[in-house]
Amino acid sequence: MSDSGSMGLLRALFSHPLAKLVIGLVAVIGAMMVAGIGWELAINPLGWGPWGEVARALVLVGVAMLAYAAFVRWIERRPGTDFGRRGAVSEWAIGVALGFAAISLTVAVIASLGGYRITGWNPPSVLVPVLALAIFSGVFEEIVMRGLVFRMLEEWLGSWTALALSALLFGLLHLMNPNATLLAAAAISLEAGILLGALYMLTRRLWMAIGLHMAWNFTQGGIYGINVSGIEVPGLLFNTMQGPPLLTGGAFGAEAALPTIVICTSLGLWVLYRAHRKGRFVAASWQRFRTGRAAPAQA
Repeated sequence: MSDSGSMGLLRALFSHPLAKLVIGLVAVIGAMMVAGIGWELAINPLGWGPWGEVARALVLVGVAMLAYAAFVRWIERRPGTDFGRRGAVSEWAIGVALGFAAISLTVAVIASLGGYRITGWNPPSVLVPVLALAIFSGVFEEIVMRGLVFRMLEEWLGSWTALALSALLFGLLHLMNPNATLLAAAAISLEAGILLGALYMLTRRLWMAIGLHMAWNFTQGGIYGINVSGIEVPGLLFNTMQGPPLLTGGAFGAEAALPTIVICTSLGLWVLYRAHRKGRFVAASWQRFRTGRAAPAQA
């Protein structure tokens, strides 16, 4: 094989969505790990306290965003629309409102059925650590799961398969969390995997999904004091949760509760319907090749 033929084969190999997915994951996770090590060596010994965790989260997600932008520009060679500035604040704010409303409605339903009761208050300072958690999980997980995993799978296999696989993977990854069960993983796949993937499909940007993810974790843990994906988080409200795990989610938290599954999966299906109406669904790569259609359009 000639050198030009070898180079063409190499370019074709590295242009495959799976190869790009691996490169993107290495770039984003690797850059963030290096930044994390640097923080622990240079900044953490200064002892910034709880606000230091917020600063650390901001630095790490900032590095992850830069690494993702570099991957998009230099590997994919496309415009960096996922973090486009025009309309970013409004999309993020809509996501925040949706996340706050969804978890608040869920807690209201659980409380109405006797599963959640407020017993006291914590000082507002407890909100600082959960803010760091919300920033990190909201931005980093959306870059990885929607910006890389969902998007690369969609480019290869089409929207439906990508949504199913990325949602399943998102749920399975939560099995590594404390107090996780198969039911909790299935619940995360349905209520969050579908909803967050659908928000990305609708907007073709990450801002709305990030806003919802951040607000969900902050509101659930920081305000209502409910475990966030199995992680115990001291919240603003002291509470007792009692009743069957199907109602309360048990030790994993409200994300494994039936009311959450029903409310958030329904919201996710509605967003999917909106995305379909707007023509945001993408066919598999071989189907696009046969029909001459373009790759997934970015908003």
